[in-house]
Amino acid sequence: MADYSIGVDLGGTNLRAAAIDRSGKMLRKVSGSTNLSAGRDAVVSDIVAAISSLRDGADQLVGVGVGVPGFIIMETGIITDSPNLPFFVDFPIRDEISKHLGLPVILENDANAAAMGEKWMGAGRDVDDLVLLTLGTGIGGGIITNGKVLHGFVGMAGELGHLTIVPNGHPCGCGNQGCLEKYASATAIVCMARSLSLGDNLTAEAVYHLAAGGDEKARAIFTTMGQSLGQALAMLVNTFNYPLYLLSGGVLPAWDLFAPAMLAEVRRRSYNFRATNTRIEKATLGNEAGLYGAAYLPLLQAVLQGHS
Repeated sequence: MADYSIGVDLGGTNLRAAAIDRSGKMLRKVSGSTNLSAGRDAVVSDIVAAISSLRDGADQLVGVGVGVPGFIIMETGIITDSPNLPFFVDFPIRDEISKHLGLPVILENDANAAAMGEKWMGAGRDVDDLVLLTLGTGIGGGIITNGKVLHGFVGMAGELGHLTIVPNGHPCGCGNQGCLEKYASATAIVCMARSLSLGDNLTAEAVYHLAAGGDEKARAIFTTMGQSLGQALAMLVNTFNYPLYLLSGGVLPAWDLFAPAMLAEVRRRSYNFRATNTRIEKATLGNEAGLYGAAYLPLLQAVLQGHS
């Protein structure tokens, strides 16, 4: 019998799950919409149904990992804040899923799960320490140290989108000013496009196409974005001295537009980067990273507990 685990990627829009064996082979996958309008119990039922559909009695299911957006207290498995899944705040979702399935369940922040996925089966397979920045509507992050997620003392480490890069800069929803995600996310791209009178109803993708087509104002937006990312990455390189820093998310197709300015800024600001073989690269698993990472967590726990 082959050991496998099930990883779940629960977002505000989509619910996806996959059965993945110990070698990293994806055996089965299901996906659907997150039915928020039906309420909390219905979403829990959908999660349980997705997991149940992936079970195979011929093999040994080690456990389940679930990646969710938001802050999680790791000891209790309680989500303390999640703008995309507000009805799961202060609700014992980990224990509720475990009760329905009769299986151990590990709850993890979605960006942390994606970082672990890249470590296990993606661009980070050759290192034990890495940092992942997820570039989307906002900016998230995950930090892997000695092959494990760095959680901090209550599980809130890795909020890299809220590094201050412009003192007294644009106000952020977190209460700070000048956060990275106000200058280098998809939302920031749209805001900069509006300020340059490129249009009021543009998406980040539309701005990308303008820039790729040679529009100088649009290209300047991605240069500015790259400089902002470079500032933040220089801080991270100087702080952690890790060998690998990865970027993922919906903004990644614009890599060739923002990466030159980003890398130049890191070189300018970080002696560590100039003096070592530190790598800053694109993540490779795309939307599958969270599934791989969530599935890997129970397998890793089994190894650490001596059940391999």
